[in-house]
Amino acid sequence: MRTPRLRETGWLVEDHTANKQQHQDRNLGMETDYLKRCFGNCLSQALAEVAKVRPSDPIEYLAHWLYHYRKTAKAKEEESQQKIQLEEEHDNSLKETGMTEMLKQEERQIEQRYEKYHKPLVSVASSTKKTAFIQENTKPLEKDALKQESLPGTSNTIPGTPQ
Repeated sequence: MRTPRLRETGWLVEDHTANKQQHQDRNLGMETDYLKRCFGNCLSQALAEVAKVRPSDPIEYLAHWLYHYRKTAKAKEEESQQKIQLEEEHDNSLKETGMTEMLKQEERQIEQRYEKYHKPLVSVASSTKKTAFIQENTKPLEKDALKQESLPGTSNTIPGTPQ
């Protein structure tokens, strides 16, 4: 059996060309994706600027434009990160202030409870002292009253007091 020659058949040439085209399309798609991912809108802006300005050395102009763009983009990103960090620090500060205020309020409540429960003990103690003081001061009065009102046939001595 005779093998068909490449030129005679034609389908082999077309098949090979189709495979090559698919491979190129796939590579082009990957390259396009890469360029979009890395350059995004930057490259189209740069080329539009070159077309608008029409410098004598467009390659050098493009290089400087891209360098400046990168420098500016980094500065914006750093500024954005600093802003985020400052916002986080501010939020943390607000949380700390809130916690401090809550702790102060809780401390005041504890002090109020402490004062509430310890005031009666102090007043009872002072009341007991006052009662003892009054009793001490009224003993001589009681003795005098008993001496003056003693009934016939009763003793003038008060039990529990030395004579």
